[in-house]
Amino acid sequence: MNVNSWRKLCVIALLTPAFHCLATPTPPDTLKITIEESEKIFLQNNLSILAAKYNIDANQALVKQAKLWDNPVLSTDQNIYDKQGGFFKHDQANGQVYVQVMQLIKTAGKRNKLAQLAQDNATISTAQFDDLVRTLRFALISDLYEIEHQLKIKRVYNAEINELQTLVGGMDEQLKAGNISVKDNIRIKALLFSLQNELINVAAQLIPLQSEVKLLLRNTDSSFILPVFNYYLPDLIKKEIPSKEELIQIAESNRPDAKIAHSQLDYANHNFIYQKALAKPDINIGTEYDQHSSYAPDYVGLAISFPLNFLNRNQGNIASAQFTIKQQQALYDGQVSQIENDINSAIAKVKFYQNIDNIQQLDFSRQYETVFQNMLKSYQQRQVSLLEFIDFADAYKDTKLKLLEQHTSLIKAMLELNYQAGKDVITLNK
Repeated sequence: MNVNSWRKLCVIALLTPAFHCLATPTPPDTLKITIEESEKIFLQNNLSILAAKYNIDANQALVKQAKLWDNPVLSTDQNIYDKQGGFFKHDQANGQVYVQVMQLIKTAGKRNKLAQLAQDNATISTAQFDDLVRTLRFALISDLYEIEHQLKIKRVYNAEINELQTLVGGMDEQLKAGNISVKDNIRIKALLFSLQNELINVAAQLIPLQSEVKLLLRNTDSSFILPVFNYYLPDLIKKEIPSKEELIQIAESNRPDAKIAHSQLDYANHNFIYQKALAKPDINIGTEYDQHSSYAPDYVGLAISFPLNFLNRNQGNIASAQFTIKQQQALYDGQVSQIENDINSAIAKVKFYQNIDNIQQLDFSRQYETVFQNMLKSYQQRQVSLLEFIDFADAYKDTKLKLLEQHTSLIKAMLELNYQAGKDVITLNK
């Protein structure tokens, strides 16, 4: 071993206790939370959801407004001064008073058709609210499962680090007794240092996850949010999922984006009907009183007015509404195709990871723990070399992490299938 390599190993040995302090900080206050509890807090506290609820209320208020009749219009005219009567002289011989009351009568059911458009907007806003909740809920649950995944990774590192720390303590005594070489002692400490450094990187992954979960839950304290799950992995591996046809039908009925596309198509059709109704003239009808300016004193008459729609029959808006229907139909068909593609992809992922993440791998993982303990004892008893032990320790860590990654990928695939279906078709927690 050259001088530079020897110096590096010595530095590693000196820094190992410092990294141990960084990798195992004093745990902060912990808030344990289940999926059900997190969803309840999320729905109550999330500001984005609260704002979306107000949008629904605003659109429902517009439905009520669209159903209201137009106010009658009062018009009046009277003299202030004239030479014959002076100021405010009103009698049978002097002055003039004119009063008219008019009411707009909308024809062709325009009021009901406008109310239907407002109701369509309210339905769209409700579906948009559901879509927001669906998206944020998926982000929340995914983050909680990812926190659990990172904590499992930490446990793998901590378990191996704890064993190596015990081994290092014993080797230090053996080094003092002259039973092992300095090189072997430093090599084990270098392995320990490497694991502790990787553990720090894992712990860093939890910081943004905790931040996002707290933002979704509107949690402002310093506690560490610890998700509590109750699932049994072998059951998930063997879990049967509904057929593709059934899942597509569920998605088309439950996914908010499908409801939005359908409601927008309904709006386009109802708008076409409304634009055709606007081509029909509305009628203003009312009564009027004229004191002196008419052919007879104290004249009372019936007033009716309506536009003659010879030039503008709303042709442009009607044509535009027709093209909008075609546009929305194409968008709706595209949304249906997107749903089918999403379901097919989600099913393929679940089945793929179910086939990979089989029961034999779980048995292998448990057996590997025993083999690691045996390997550790064999090294302590000088039955295997240092190089063999280090190679096995690296392989042990990598294998455990890959198994955890496969387990998490299966859970994420099932979460995605629930998300794509628009409802929980697979129950992960008992």
